[in-house]
Amino acid sequence: MNTTERRISTTVLVIGTGGSGLRAAIELAEQGVDVLALGKRPRMDTHTSLAAGGINAALGTMDAEDSWQQHAADTIKESYFLANPHTAEIVAKGAAQGIADLERYGMAFAREDDGRISQRFFGAHTYRRTAFAGDYTGLEIQRSLVNRATQLNIPILDSVYVTRILTRDGAVFGAYGFDLTDGTPYLIHADAVILAAGGHNRIWRRTSSRRDENTGDSFRLAVEAGARLRDPELVQFHPSGILEPENAAGTLISEAARGEGGILRNALGERFMQNYDPERMELSTRDRVALAAYTEIKEGRGTEKGGVWLDVSHLPRETIMTRLPRVYQTMLELQMLDITAEPIEIAPTAHYSMGGVWVRPEDHSTEVDGLYAIGEASSGLHGANRLGGNSLIELLVFGRIVGRAAAAYSAGLEAQNRSHDAEAEARAEVADLLAADGHENVRALQRAVRNTMTEHAGVVRDEQGLTAGLRELDEIEVRTKNVGIHPDIAGFQDLAHAFDLKASLIAARATLEAARERRETRGCHNRSDYPDLDPALQVNLVWSPRTGVVREAIPEVPDEIAALIQTQEVSTEGKLVE
Repeated sequence: MNTTERRISTTVLVIGTGGSGLRAAIELAEQGVDVLALGKRPRMDTHTSLAAGGINAALGTMDAEDSWQQHAADTIKESYFLANPHTAEIVAKGAAQGIADLERYGMAFAREDDGRISQRFFGAHTYRRTAFAGDYTGLEIQRSLVNRATQLNIPILDSVYVTRILTRDGAVFGAYGFDLTDGTPYLIHADAVILAAGGHNRIWRRTSSRRDENTGDSFRLAVEAGARLRDPELVQFHPSGILEPENAAGTLISEAARGEGGILRNALGERFMQNYDPERMELSTRDRVALAAYTEIKEGRGTEKGGVWLDVSHLPRETIMTRLPRVYQTMLELQMLDITAEPIEIAPTAHYSMGGVWVRPEDHSTEVDGLYAIGEASSGLHGANRLGGNSLIELLVFGRIVGRAAAAYSAGLEAQNRSHDAEAEARAEVADLLAADGHENVRALQRAVRNTMTEHAGVVRDEQGLTAGLRELDEIEVRTKNVGIHPDIAGFQDLAHAFDLKASLIAARATLEAARERRETRGCHNRSDYPDLDPALQVNLVWSPRTGVVREAIPEVPDEIAALIQTQEVSTEGKLVE
């Protein structure tokens, strides 16, 4: 282990090197501001690179009558009126600029014969406004951002794990962390910190996130720095994640499989969507399909392994090979399964954190001076159901805005007040864990958290289960006092897992407490004991360990947007539902 502490100073520190973190870093570098970006996994392997579907902007290339106002209206309606209207307006208005920025960085969008950017339908959009690059849109965005960051010589450290954001008197002055390979401690001083380290869906057993990402790092870092979380209970479950192998459980089967004509059946061979949405069947919205599959499994009509069947084998082989090549390849590699001949076993899987760190709509600042949060780490845009394709555009719009806001904040400082006590605490936290030689295994405790969340806070929840989940968390927290940490020849992953566990516990507690408080069914949040939507709960639930859950009013929707919110369901005819 290298015990020599590395000390770095920068103007703005970005934690997370996915789409939102890199976009903020690029904005800062283009403004001539010193920036450093840290990631705990390689920059080309961030969560953004997994996004397949597309990125939204009301460009009007296919449907001239589209507008940013309609995009905002669709976003708010789909959020079940929990989105902040100002946030929705900022994203919808700034979306075209976000696409233009990507073009400037060399992104290869799919185009029509005359050169226009192609746009396609995604579920619940009034018009075609989803731009894309094959079914690798996220990967292409990440590649474009990494290339631009390289041109600008932005320093990116790929294997630094941040353990704490350093604050003094309610303002940030940097962060502390260590290198995952050799354990080198890092003390980084910065005027402003941008938190772009993802969401918390890895705290469920089946999830579309990979191991060791989205364990709630952003939530822990923000809360321990003094910030709060908003709507942590609002988690989008994707209807179709695979069950095996164990290390890939939750890997997504693209909804294109249903869009192309895939059929869902239970273990009895029944096409069950006709009982839940007879008009749209498999092309229903994400939350409804997930709820339907969950219900079939829960009521005993699921497969032996606890799933349902998604069958595309009746489709022409050519359709599968040309329209679903990634699904075909994935199933062949992971299960030696030929989807042209056999059905795929799937179940709902935790996919996206729609809540996150509490931020102000205009600049995504938190209540901690100099601390900002963006992307899946933040909250305000998605409410109780994310509109397909909105997550990627959010990264571009707020990456740009937050980069500028952090630069302006730094420029306005008279001095950077540091705290030796805060630095000493951060050092001691790492040292104490490295010295820990208890009998509890960190991985086993993480698994216990995932089991608790899967059992008590999955697609459908109730008071009894959520309260039981909180009791189980209390027990797990007691056990964490006896963990053993063992760095080995392969590096300091074990130490990182201990911090991941701390993050998971904070994220799980926030989720369970807020889910118990939201005594209604709205969007992704299904309460079997409160099956109806409660108008009194058209509020955001804001959580911190100091205050528990408090209700926060949502601003009125501006008239020009409200007038466009359609009361009837948007037609799904000919649409690929995302």
